[in-house]
Amino acid sequence: MRRRWLWPVADAALAAYPRAPRDRPRELAAFLADLALLAEAVGAARRRGQTVAVRARPVTPARTVRRPWSTPVLDDLADLARLLDLTPDQLDWYADRRAMNRRANDQRLPHYRYRWAVGGRLIEAPKPRLRALHRRLLAEVLGPLPVHPAAHGFVPGRSAHTFAAAHAGRAVVVRVDLAAFFGSVPARRVYGLFRTAGFPEPVAHALAAICTTRTPPAVLRAAPADLPERPWRLAVLRAGHLPQGAPTSPALANLCAFRLDRRLTGLAAAFDLDYQRYADDLAFSGELPPRRVADLLAAVTEVTRDEGFRVHPGKTRIRGRADRQLLAGLVVNERPAVPRVEYDRLRAILHNAARTAKLATLLAAALASPR
Repeated sequence: MRRRWLWPVADAALAAYPRAPRDRPRELAAFLADLALLAEAVGAARRRGQTVAVRARPVTPARTVRRPWSTPVLDDLADLARLLDLTPDQLDWYADRRAMNRRANDQRLPHYRYRWAVGGRLIEAPKPRLRALHRRLLAEVLGPLPVHPAAHGFVPGRSAHTFAAAHAGRAVVVRVDLAAFFGSVPARRVYGLFRTAGFPEPVAHALAAICTTRTPPAVLRAAPADLPERPWRLAVLRAGHLPQGAPTSPALANLCAFRLDRRLTGLAAAFDLDYQRYADDLAFSGELPPRRVADLLAAVTEVTRDEGFRVHPGKTRIRGRADRQLLAGLVVNERPAVPRVEYDRLRAILHNAARTAKLATLLAAALASPR
């Protein structure tokens, strides 16, 4: 009974966790570390010249305690390694939680290939083995997780056509673009998603580490000098983020934007509009008086900023019936259709292909005929 101070500490822990937090040991450790009762007891002991020592460290393996969706049961890192057909050392290598690959000088060591594309987008494409791991995670881990009904990009059964069709024949169509969409999804949000899906803390950390990356300094130094909002974009890439070019990134971006879609759907309803999203394109349509356009855009900007995203100011478009209403490359004034210029170009290509093929057939027949 000499350690009477332990009783109130234990009572506080039991009050906060009526059931043992088997899937979140780090959360329990953080709770105890921040507990004022424990801090006061340790401080009192030190003032008396005593030492509070840990005499035993019972370790209980983490395990899954809930599964909101039909995801695979991954109680610990060994289960995750088996799912991916990896050894524990290989799993640690691909997770790269100590950012060793980011600091590697040998270009054969990093897991990604980097390329600055037109428009200032950084393509971070995983190398073949990591890409194969991403595809397996996409099919077996991310596949069962539901996305918001407003999301149309990279969703099975939905497409650019379904996105555009929802806004066809409307009086006003408003399109808003998000800047650095994939990069704006930080690693901590990806970790939170995996925890929401029920994976224990160690597994969620490893999954988030495999699916996110931090851009090496040499790649950031090679960024175009005219990159829009350059300091902000480089800061986003310097931290853990979804890589644009990885198979899992579109699905993870959709899942992490669930709350954004939910809030914008509610905002659209308040304006008596419809809302849909295709990747980083946000679309609103309906009867919108000109005097309310500014209010809508201000509200959309505030919501997206509150959710960790940023509106691209130069790509917002407001189009009425008399204008060409374009969404995801399709004209939606009446029904989703390819722009006339592209339609004519495609007809010309097909005509030339057919004509060339016919000439090639006639030439081949002539050469093959006996003389």
